[in-house]
Amino acid sequence: MAVIEQHGVLTTLVFGKGDSVPQTIQSHVLDNGLVLVGETNDSLESVSFSFLTPGGCRYDPAGRAGLASIACDMSLRGAGSRDSRQFLQDLETLGVERHESVTNANLSFSGATIASNLAPALTIYADLLRRPAMPSEELHAARQVVLQELHAIDDEPSQKLMLELRRRFYPDPFGRSSHGDEAGLAAITLDDVRQHFTQGCRPNGTILGIAGRFDWQEVRDLAEKLFGDWQPVAESSIAETGGGPRVEHLEHDSNQTQIGIAYPSVPYRDPDYFQASGAIGILSGGMSSRLFTEVREKRGLCYTVFASLHSLEDRACVLCYAGTSAERAQETLDVTLGELHRLGKGVTENELARLKARIKSGLIMQQESSAARSSGLTRDWFHLGKARTLDEVGALVDRLSCETINTYLTAHPAQDFTVVTLGPKPLEVPVGIS
Repeated sequence: MAVIEQHGVLTTLVFGKGDSVPQTIQSHVLDNGLVLVGETNDSLESVSFSFLTPGGCRYDPAGRAGLASIACDMSLRGAGSRDSRQFLQDLETLGVERHESVTNANLSFSGATIASNLAPALTIYADLLRRPAMPSEELHAARQVVLQELHAIDDEPSQKLMLELRRRFYPDPFGRSSHGDEAGLAAITLDDVRQHFTQGCRPNGTILGIAGRFDWQEVRDLAEKLFGDWQPVAESSIAETGGGPRVEHLEHDSNQTQIGIAYPSVPYRDPDYFQASGAIGILSGGMSSRLFTEVREKRGLCYTVFASLHSLEDRACVLCYAGTSAERAQETLDVTLGELHRLGKGVTENELARLKARIKSGLIMQQESSAARSSGLTRDWFHLGKARTLDEVGALVDRLSCETINTYLTAHPAQDFTVVTLGPKPLEVPVGIS
């Protein structure tokens, strides 16, 4: 199992068997830079599409934290000739199951429907991307939606901790949360929203992935018709600044303590990525994983413990989390750090066999999900400039061995930790651990 960030959001990939359905990936780049990438699967009755366009929260200007999230919400409140109500009704009439998200790099818009409704659905999304209404009377409601999401984090201490951990590990703006802050959300104007969306939703940098039952030539012609005259926009520049403290405690009145640990890894585009993901799969993947067995089962230290590989374009980290009682928090931190160091001593053949079995058992679900494949196509293209079939990924997984993973772990030991805790009292972090 490999876990990456789709430009700011953790995503689990499942790989393995891929020989039951022939897989062919085709791509086409429009003159304005928009990338169309597709994988047909005629065994499905559905088709899914995913747009990635470069308007993520890393582009929020100073004093406007949360602008990308408000812009995303506002884009759904009418487009083209449709007002907010008609826009949503038309998508429902087509049976589109939609999803939107704001990541660090991108705005993401995706949908799934029956194959015959692909063309009208893409026509509506072309209006969303190119001709959003952005009605002034809807700005207050959009702001309230994002504020509620921001306030909800206070009721989810584990989520709050992991957001703070990323903010401290990565330099700004790469560790930002899309939720913004109250001051930034209050300051955002309609002109800010329109400018951000126009700058971020541009053809150069946009990727459209389509998977399921469709005709490639028809979709290619439709993309040229809907997006061919969309004019490119110059990419916004961003300034990188240092991250937060490497060890920090956040006071929280609770009987529980949340523990977050991060350390450097390799990004998805790195040739060693699958060695890194294999190691983390053994550390934290299923009930036989090391963290689950050693921290939770044997010692009963915590109710939740896991680790995942978090990747941006050119940097990555391993993120670890443990939720425990305040009384057992120090022991939980010590044992978890011990397991991270013990991973560097190598993995065993039994662990590798369980990892591969778990990975391969997941392919059937992804292969039968057009939504999973369309998002996978856009994710791959964003990180790699190409898309892999599941067979290609399965072959990479098959080549994993104890030797290759252990060689990677020797060259990339768990070190240079960032540790953030949230709870009633700070913990002792071993000297030199960070």
